[in-house]
Amino acid sequence: MTKDDLNSTEYNTFFQAYIQKSGSLDLIDGLVNSGKITTQFLEAIPRDLLEYRYEAGKWTIKEIIQHLIDTERIFANRALRVARKDQTALPGYDHESFAVHSLANRRTFEDLIMEYQALRQTTILLFKSFDPGMLMEIGTVSDKNLSARAVGFIIVGHETHHCDIIKQRYL
Repeated sequence: MTKDDLNSTEYNTFFQAYIQKSGSLDLIDGLVNSGKITTQFLEAIPRDLLEYRYEAGKWTIKEIIQHLIDTERIFANRALRVARKDQTALPGYDHESFAVHSLANRRTFEDLIMEYQALRQTTILLFKSFDPGMLMEIGTVSDKNLSARAVGFIIVGHETHHCDIIKQRYL
């Protein structure tokens, strides 16, 4: 199953750009591959840039890493709830508030990378546990449809999006 198998009724159009950036691999291979690529990319960043802001009020690279972790954790929970047919309408979340209150710049880079890698492994195992029917389940998130399988592609594309921003604006 690749992003090309997704139907536009499975996700909010807001997520289209992330889905487009998710690549052409199937879902599990995409999660595995992007996890490796992102780890290699982040580990190559000079340590003196980790708390750099390219503009006042913008996130540091550490805060971006924490944002990737927080977002993946929230989206994996959404996928789990949708796949298990939880009919509860799920809310959005305020990523700006999360970033401000994350205290990411107090953390070591090594801890952030270790958490990112551990989370990615649990995300991969979660998606591997879903059968095809579970992946096709659709729930309501932020008053819009969202399928469990779309969530996986959003996670990959969201991560690619932020790595691109780091390349363009921080390095």
